[in-house]
Amino acid sequence: MKYDVTLRIDYAYGTPSVGGRHLVCLIPQGSGPDQSVSRAKLAIHPAPQERVDRQDFFGNQVTEFSFRAPHLAMSLTMTAQVERQAVPPDRSALSVPLGALGAALGAVHDVGALSPLHFLAPSFRVPRDPEIIAFGEDQQGAGQTVFDVVVAVGRALHRHMKFDAKATTVDTPASEAFAKARGVCQDFSHIMIGCLRGLGIPAGYVSGFLRTLPPPGKPRLQGADAMHAWVRAWCGPQGGWIDYDPTNACFAGADHICVAWGRDYSDVAPVKGTIRIAGGQTSKQAVDVVPLAE
Repeated sequence: MKYDVTLRIDYAYGTPSVGGRHLVCLIPQGSGPDQSVSRAKLAIHPAPQERVDRQDFFGNQVTEFSFRAPHLAMSLTMTAQVERQAVPPDRSALSVPLGALGAALGAVHDVGALSPLHFLAPSFRVPRDPEIIAFGEDQQGAGQTVFDVVVAVGRALHRHMKFDAKATTVDTPASEAFAKARGVCQDFSHIMIGCLRGLGIPAGYVSGFLRTLPPPGKPRLQGADAMHAWVRAWCGPQGGWIDYDPTNACFAGADHICVAWGRDYSDVAPVKGTIRIAGGQTSKQAVDVVPLAE
């Protein structure tokens, strides 16, 4: 499936910002067997005085930029054409048994961007949490492969948690969202990562876009699609990495467009940086993921 993707983020400041340095991660990944990007552009207004486009350690496309002139607003507009293939989800036959995962990891000597060794330890947004680990342990069963455990944890978490956009913020710890049993895709993903790492399964965080479908007979609403997050887990040298969306209890497929991945949200935050202002700020976001057949 080919898509035209547009993301616009607008910021308005209460008083002029007399500077600012930003790091954004908004352009979809273009390498991999299941996704390709034929064109992509990030427009920044006002034009920054400095701009550097580069790849980070994990292969994500990032842009660093800074302003020196005072400005009352900033807008980011990303446009891209992406082709997404649905990945066959049933790779359970290629996955190692959970009991054999330690030996499989011990045989890994690669420390490149795709190495599972980077995704085992606690990270800034996914610290070790005994209750989350215990929840993951409860999903284990005799004779399970790593693939089976990933699916079992994702489905159990989907049953345990309720999607609630008002229950958490971007800074809410995973432990708090788990205790509330409410949250958004970021919370679902961080909790699932904590469960899997607690079982010794390498797991990372994927940020991206999810195409949403209107009710039957209703037109698409511009800006109705959303930024999304899901989990990537390693099932062994043959099973490799699989993407699972615990918010929707499904494998990431043709409607999931990957922007970036890392150890947790802090590695792939869409926008971060510092500004100097005396007042507050507001922001709004709109996403369109439109199949080219439309």
